Amino acid sequence: MTRKYSDMNQHDALYTVARNYPGGIEALSQCMGISVNVLRNKLSPTIASHYPSFEEVSIIIDLCQKAGVPDALMPLHAMLVRHGMAAFVVPVPEKVAQDDLSQTVCRVMSQVGDVAEAVSQSLLDGKITPAEADLIEREFNAALSALGEWRARIRLLAGTQDGDG
Repeated sequence: MTRKYSDMNQHDALYTVARNYPGGIEALSQCMGISVNVLRNKLSPTIASHYPSFEEVSIIIDLCQKAGVPDALMPLHAMLVRHGMAAFVVPVPEKVAQDDLSQTVCRVMSQVGDVAEAVSQSLLDGKITPAEADLIEREFNAALSALGEWRARIRLLAGTQDGDG
């Protein structure tokens, strides 16, 4: 039987992200300076006797993010969900114009609409499956990121107006 990995399980998400590193776990282990067998054991969700340290998790996520691995931050999101929290990437715009705020508001509303659509579609049969819950969680994360971008743009614009006129 094939194991089904969940994006919202931090162990599964870390394993999946690491496997998607260019060259796989073998290349990632070389970058980290540890043996491939040790890293594979630490990452395997089915081996309960080995776990990566916080520092190793951070390094794995950082290396995957720098390599452009899709959803490299998913293990962090999954861990926070487990503890009833949420995280989002806060974009740091270099410059903000008034029009940017209007466009950002539209993106926020669109992302919130995507969350509502995902929930609505999932509830058509009266239940939400684990896979549907993972999709909804991804939509929530995208909406939170859009909100964070909006906040960052407002703060930057306020700083520009206060300091530069």
